[in-house]
Amino acid sequence: MARQQNRKKKNAISGWLVLDKPYGITSNEALGKIKRIFSPLKVGHAGTLDPRASGLLPVAFGEATKTVPFVMDGRKVYRFEVTWGAETNTDDTEGEIVATSDVRPGREDIVSVLPEFIGTIMQVPPKFSAIKIAGERAYDLARDGEEVALQARPIEVHRLELVDCPDENRAVFEAECGKGTYVRAMARDLGRRLGSCGHVTELRRLLVGPFGEDDMVPFDDLIEAAEELEGGAGIEPLVEEFVLPVREAMEDLVEVPITQDDAQRIRQGMAVLLRGRDAPLNCEVAFASEAGVPVAVGSIEKGRFQPSRVFHL
Repeated sequence: MARQQNRKKKNAISGWLVLDKPYGITSNEALGKIKRIFSPLKVGHAGTLDPRASGLLPVAFGEATKTVPFVMDGRKVYRFEVTWGAETNTDDTEGEIVATSDVRPGREDIVSVLPEFIGTIMQVPPKFSAIKIAGERAYDLARDGEEVALQARPIEVHRLELVDCPDENRAVFEAECGKGTYVRAMARDLGRRLGSCGHVTELRRLLVGPFGEDDMVPFDDLIEAAEELEGGAGIEPLVEEFVLPVREAMEDLVEVPITQDDAQRIRQGMAVLLRGRDAPLNCEVAFASEAGVPVAVGSIEKGRFQPSRVFHL
């Protein structure tokens, strides 16, 4: 009984916290601290960042967890530094050097090969990655010293730009890419294509789906604000200041306004006929809203909205 009384009350929060994850902590460690601050009933994040990477980590509370796939499937933007002259078994600074080169590519050489890395291209993921091989993670097999042979797979790179060359050993890039792209593998392949070797020495994520730099909450700001509220008025001020509405994750989806009566039917799992001259006849993924509040995600066929995930907001 005493243990139950001491257990922290869970809060029914729904929305998105777009965290600026600092360098040096894992995504799960960051999520753990957020859990202790907000004590949400339900929480998850949309896309892991390595401990040696910083930047945008979208965290979903409550009903927002139902929109995580729309965020994860969106485009990502990364800014990353490649150091030439060495390739590592992890393709970043964490691993052991497995190849070296005296070649240092110049700016013109780098720019000349970038078009080859834009569009739909084939990429072999890093050996130290979360991809499963016969039910086991590739990084677990690699750490055990087993030979990891991953197959090339298609990825989408929408943009790849050279941002800066601080010195002959380093180059800074910005990439806009789709789901499943490994920036570490991009650095490795750039080095090889340029007749050198390369690995990532800095990595920062700037965009995930609908969330960008302007949405990011600095980790230290969140911790400081939470400490100021300890023993005070609860988490409401933190939610108001830092948590974005659920609908922010669905800005790229078709929105169909519905009436209050139709909203009640949809919440019961029923399909409704969409009214209005501009109502779409067919759509694979859309969301219905009543007075601007999301009611459900679903599909539209022959003018009828069929819910697949219903929100309780």
